[in-house]
Amino acid sequence: MRGLRLLRASAALLGCLCVLLLFGGTPAYAHTALKDATPGPGAEVAPGADVIALTFGRLQSGTTPKLGLTGPDGTAVPVGQPAVADDSVACAAVTPLRTGVHTLTYTVTSADGDTQSSAFQFEVADGAEPVAAPSPCQGLSLPAPDVDGGSSTILGLDRTTALIVLAAATVAVGGGVLTARTMRGARSAGRKGAAV
Repeated sequence: MRGLRLLRASAALLGCLCVLLLFGGTPAYAHTALKDATPGPGAEVAPGADVIALTFGRLQSGTTPKLGLTGPDGTAVPVGQPAVADDSVACAAVTPLRTGVHTLTYTVTSADGDTQSSAFQFEVADGAEPVAAPSPCQGLSLPAPDVDGGSSTILGLDRTTALIVLAAATVAVGGGVLTARTMRGARSAGRKGAAV
């Protein structure tokens, strides 16, 4: 009888371990992963493309993806405010792409609230196939990219700081010129007085 209880306890323990191994090792797939992109990772496209699109699993409603694009020379390529189509496709207008390797960065919020960021590269090359915006993006009115580099910055400084620095430099230069003229006038007057 005692041996039978011991055997049942061992069988129950073995059953629990099997359940843990079967279901405990299953990864969670609640997060949104990049499913497709136009242009895609490692793609080669013709110059002039003016829309980028990234397709994910379901994105969180009410959130706006953040998209950034760096050109071959390391400078930022202007990207318009992204719009989401079909709860999963992030579309954005960009200035027409020039030849070279571009890096696209993105941050999205999946339906479960998790924020994910990543990046990939693609190449714009003469002779490559032109790329068209995916059909979910074609019906959207995409905001144009800010081609003046962002009116909120001047020479890499925020607009207010840049204007203060510019005003201070103007006052300093103007004050220096006025001081020099005053000193020059005083010296001239001193020479005239000595000559008399």
